[in-house]
Amino acid sequence: MSVLRLAGAVLVDDETVLPEVWVVDGRLAMSPPAGAEDSGAEEIRGWVLPGLVDVHCHIGLGPDGAVTVEDAVLQGKADRDAGTLLVRDAGSPMDNRWVQDRPDMPRLVRAGHHLARPRRYIRHYARELDDVAELPAAVAQEARSGDGWVKIVADWIDRSAGADADLAPLWPADVLADALAAAHEAGARVTAHTFSREAIGPLLDAGIDGIEHGTGMDPDHVAEAARRGIPVTPTLLQVGRFDRIAEQAEGKYPRYAERMRRMHARRYEHVAQLHDAGVPLLMGSDAGGTIGHGSLPAELAEVVRAGVPVDQVLAAASWRARAFLGAPGIESGASADVVVYATDPRRDITALAEPSAVVLRGSRH
Repeated sequence: MSVLRLAGAVLVDDETVLPEVWVVDGRLAMSPPAGAEDSGAEEIRGWVLPGLVDVHCHIGLGPDGAVTVEDAVLQGKADRDAGTLLVRDAGSPMDNRWVQDRPDMPRLVRAGHHLARPRRYIRHYARELDDVAELPAAVAQEARSGDGWVKIVADWIDRSAGADADLAPLWPADVLADALAAAHEAGARVTAHTFSREAIGPLLDAGIDGIEHGTGMDPDHVAEAARRGIPVTPTLLQVGRFDRIAEQAEGKYPRYAERMRRMHARRYEHVAQLHDAGVPLLMGSDAGGTIGHGSLPAELAEVVRAGVPVDQVLAAASWRARAFLGAPGIESGASADVVVYATDPRRDITALAEPSAVVLRGSRH
């Protein structure tokens, strides 16, 4: 029998703090097993959390599209070592379901391949549909191949407008509504990349299940998302790059550059407005592509900087996100997927940057 004692302060959820939990043959137990005193069990002391959850992470994606399996393993291990033990894939050109078979990699909930249109997203990232009418069938296909999630790209710069180019929706509202209906009929939820204001209304009208970035949401959008409990993933590390994107674009696409600068300037205010309105926030690093893996703790610090209380950010990145995804946290019989910290992350979010122990599937890494 393999036994490990986790002692100190075990943060089960918003209200429950236990003095200890036990790991017995890779599973969590709320009381010591028979013979624990004689088992020579290792003890780890500190503040114990359910493994962190990154709901916007791209294992298998690099700056130029799909990466090698070897590079994807390095990505996943970087996330794991930073305390991220559950990832909701937010789209990858790599068929990364093999990650789910590796005991040394974070648990993965797949969304399949991003859905976009030619020349309306980053090259080599998405499955590009030549005809907008293909979207409902493509969503149904991705729903069948994923783990209950589909990722669509709802807006991007439309360069065909030349100097007047700006962010614009990719899909007609009626096609979008049909696509979400197809996903829901297949038992899947849909989350959407969106920067612009113009794309939000049609997404809400269609019944979107999640919004990624959401930088263009106006007060009416925010109120509606709060009323319906539609979660938003702010990805502040990514939005923090908007000024650089604007600098690169301003010579050729000045309208687009100006909008990106506006959204960059109000990024913290926007996240605070979401929180204050009661919009559920999910935490995602947007790792892959331009953001390095293992960045979730830095993303959480950014959300705290925006004015969201530390305890709320911590909950959103752990037990609340696990409940949202239907994954167990710290409970009897669950896999031992926990992270231990030397100092209390409820007092200082930067504690998450230095886990003292990472236990995944009962094994310490």
